[in-house]
Amino acid sequence: MGKNNNPSTSYQRVLITGAAGIVGSVMRRELRGRFPVLRLSDIRDLGKAEPGEELALADIQDYPAMLELMKGVDAVVHLGGSPEGRDWDTILRLNIMGARNVFEAARQQGVKRVVFASSNHAMGMYSYESFFTPDLPARPDTYYGISKAFAEDMLRYYWDKYGMEAVCLRIGSFQPEPQDVRQLATWLSHRDAVELVYRSLAQPQVGYLIVLGFSANSTFPSSDPNAARIGWAPKDNGENYREAMRAKGLDVDGARPFKLLGGSFTRPDFDIP
Repeated sequence: MGKNNNPSTSYQRVLITGAAGIVGSVMRRELRGRFPVLRLSDIRDLGKAEPGEELALADIQDYPAMLELMKGVDAVVHLGGSPEGRDWDTILRLNIMGARNVFEAARQQGVKRVVFASSNHAMGMYSYESFFTPDLPARPDTYYGISKAFAEDMLRYYWDKYGMEAVCLRIGSFQPEPQDVRQLATWLSHRDAVELVYRSLAQPQVGYLIVLGFSANSTFPSSDPNAARIGWAPKDNGENYREAMRAKGLDVDGARPFKLLGGSFTRPDFDIP
């Protein structure tokens, strides 16, 4: 993946929360060198710091720790939280209160912009027959999706009231390549994801935006003017993998097992009260 060392913004220190996770590990590797300093944070071991990196073990549930973490930070990529929580307590602690701690600490320390890893599950109850745009109201499919919609609204509040910029990325299926028939539509390639996050940081004066985080998949009907506003144009297409998936014996020609975008997340028994 090509690297541009001259971002349009003048950010000197960019913080990534959840940097030890699946998405965070890719962002750490591919954003290194694009900004003078990456500050990387997680509750898990982050290994050895590479040149241009600062490592900080911190829990997003700990607000004083978040205040300390935000010192000297220009922008935050917030990836921290629970990606798989199905029970309300986990979602409340990590994805709702955790997001509030990150956003409020960022405001208190004068952070200029937050790039937030929202999710397609914030709109998972829409049918595949829908035409997707960033202006569609949230229709979350789970407690997880609710937490993402909540955080999007909270960042809208921080922009409207305090002028802290935010880009909310409704990320699709983040995989090296599509894994099933659903992901032919919902896939977000690693290459496209890295460029999406980078453009969300590099573009000056974004205000508040929601961007659809999907590759240029032929079977995902959408239009996203906000992607153009940040200068992002996805290059990969899940459809290019259909033949290879068919050769592996995967059913890519039949009907999708779920009619709604959120797939299995939309089952009535998915969440645990």
